Amino acid sequence: MGLYLGIDTSNYTTSVALYDEAAGTVEMHKKLLPVKERECGLRQSDAVFLHVKQLGGLMADLMGGSGRKIAAVGYSAFPRRAEGSYMPCFLVGDMVSQAVSSVLGVPRYPFSHQEGHIAAALYSSGCLDWLSGEFYAFHVSGGTTEALLVHADGPDIRVRVVGKTLDLNAGQAVDRVGVMLGCSFPCGIELERLALECPEAVRGRASLRGCDCCLSGVQNQCEALFKKGVPKEYIAKYCLSCVETAIAGMTQEICHTYGEKPILYAGGVMSNSLIRKSLSERFGGSFAAPEFSSDNSAGIAVLAALSAQRKDLL
Repeated sequence: MGLYLGIDTSNYTTSVALYDEAAGTVEMHKKLLPVKERECGLRQSDAVFLHVKQLGGLMADLMGGSGRKIAAVGYSAFPRRAEGSYMPCFLVGDMVSQAVSSVLGVPRYPFSHQEGHIAAALYSSGCLDWLSGEFYAFHVSGGTTEALLVHADGPDIRVRVVGKTLDLNAGQAVDRVGVMLGCSFPCGIELERLALECPEAVRGRASLRGCDCCLSGVQNQCEALFKKGVPKEYIAKYCLSCVETAIAGMTQEICHTYGEKPILYAGGVMSNSLIRKSLSERFGGSFAAPEFSSDNSAGIAVLAALSAQRKDLL
């Protein structure tokens, strides 16, 4: 039993967390990377610089000068556990985790950012026991829109992609439409607020090809509505409905093709209340709590604890 440190330096969020194995609780501190107004992202060099600026302060806030003893440290080493999956921003967490491990003399464990999302969603929905079997996990964000068949054995998470976007990621569609409507990047929260102000029933369209989806049309449809002078609230609701229709269609086709299994929805886009409500009513499934849906280090801390437990048993 002990405290386990998790570090995640994704493209848009600096995040650190402590998982208390005995209490089963997570304390987390995170901060978005600032993006200039009307822009839809950051260059990797800028993301690395901003993580370097932010990570030290977040670590100080998390530890609070209390001298709490860390048993092990986990970090996000790459976006996904796949050949060629690499982003420079994760080097910052790698560097800091190595320093912490060396100074404290504790083990460190690398994980993928995607594995962290899955573990965080399982932790916050009370489903960590799923890490001993098979389930479907949707990872829907600005950088990834995938449906995964997960085979889990504790911290060893093996995934097979069974559905994906063939063009635009869901979070990219949300952000591009949001910026067009005057929202601040990342646009998910503000776009949801606009959508909730629309009293009309809206049904979006989505293009599906088997278990895959195409989302570039969402942006095109919303731009056409915007040029016609359709209210922003309607466009926001239409955009989110298109994303929900795509994820729902993928879910239905995957269950039909590969069989019924427990379903987990993770990633920042899945924190949207309208999308969550609709998918929950149709498919049930487990969702990360909103604070554990967007990029975070909680799942990395939990996986570090599970890895340390396994090492102790060997």
